[in-house]
Amino acid sequence: MVSEVFSKLLPLLYGACFLALLWQAFRIMGRGFSAVPRPGDPPSRVPRGDRTGRLTIHPELLDADGQLTRDDLLTVRFGGDNEQPASPNDPS
Repeated sequence: MVSEVFSKLLPLLYGACFLALLWQAFRIMGRGFSAVPRPGDPPSRVPRGDRTGRLTIHPELLDADGQLTRDDLLTVRFGGDNEQPASPNDPS
């Protein structure tokens, strides 16, 4: 008896979950498509979350008091950063 009810209810539950997830996917994709400006769209104002031109201080640069650290920082340089790329005919 229970297995009969379960076997009839499972496809309905599966279909409902599928439709809910499909609706959610289209909703998220619609937001992404509307975020890209298309030619002919009126100019929009700058989004609220835009941080262009704002200074970002990473938490690693702060000391225990929340001030910028005055300690020397360890930096890593990889070889070839400022070197010219080798030409294909260069033997080195």
